[in-house]
Amino acid sequence: MTHSTSTLRRRTLLGAVAALGATALPSLAQSKVALRISTPAVPDDWHGKMWTVFKESLDKSAPGEFDVQINLNGSLFKQGTEPAAMARGNLELAAISAQDIAKILPEYSIFTAGYLVRDPDHQQKVFNGPIGAEMYKAVAEKMEVQILGIGYLGSRQVNLREVRNVKTPADLKGVKLRMPGSKEWLFLGEALGATPTPLAFGEVYLGLKTGTVDGQDNPLPSVRAAKFYEVTKQIVLTSHLTDGIFIAISNKAWAAMGAAQKQKVQAATQAAIAFNNDNRIKEEAQLVDFFKKEGLQVTTPDVESFRKTVQAAYQNSEYAKVWPKGLVERINAVK
Repeated sequence: MTHSTSTLRRRTLLGAVAALGATALPSLAQSKVALRISTPAVPDDWHGKMWTVFKESLDKSAPGEFDVQINLNGSLFKQGTEPAAMARGNLELAAISAQDIAKILPEYSIFTAGYLVRDPDHQQKVFNGPIGAEMYKAVAEKMEVQILGIGYLGSRQVNLREVRNVKTPADLKGVKLRMPGSKEWLFLGEALGATPTPLAFGEVYLGLKTGTVDGQDNPLPSVRAAKFYEVTKQIVLTSHLTDGIFIAISNKAWAAMGAAQKQKVQAATQAAIAFNNDNRIKEEAQLVDFFKKEGLQVTTPDVESFRKTVQAAYQNSEYAKVWPKGLVERINAVK
């Protein structure tokens, strides 16, 4: 073999290796697990910011393994359509409500009932225990999504365009109260004594400004984040629902992961939930003063009157008929 032939062969071999490397690079990039996230949350809200914590946690624990894509403001899928998108395989992760789940699993309407889950601590204990395990299993089997945990959305309060003397549910008669569009939400609005009016979250500010609706109900941090205080004059501290949002991943995406990846995604979820809950609880405690400074009247009604009226409405409703027997008592017994 001549020197020139040997050199030529070496060059050919090196060229082949380089070409192989070039073709391998895109396939390495493609092997990242894409996690598309859709949420109606606005950027300033804690349950919008928590997805950044989720992404940062995964980037740290599994560098280069995941491609986390965060889509806020309902820009990828509209609120309420995420579960169907996940079941179809068009979306990996979303924050979904009990109301969304109740459309498929009617027994979940128990978590839309007013005055049942007492506070954020009670919420975590209920869902991190046997009750949560049972309820999450049903979701995985019937909705093709796996629930990874629940974040605290705050205690929902009534926020009115004009000042009213509200002591009992009777005082909300005739008030067009914006509620999300599902029948569970509308029932809650009615149980509170108001005239529930469905409206997408993104349309609420303008609806309040123009008088399409007379009020809306949301936790205080959401009222500030969405700037509803600019177009309302009163907050009534009904504390009628300890609200939560379930972080869910499609069964397809979950099944495709190895055990180590699942563990990292679960840990990132818990980090996101802890961030959201800690900041939301802290903020709620500070917000009454903030709204007063913004010129809003903050009033406290006869909460016991609301509790009795709302619970009676649920107990006499179609919802109570589909709730698993003894579940109300089991939730109440969680300390």
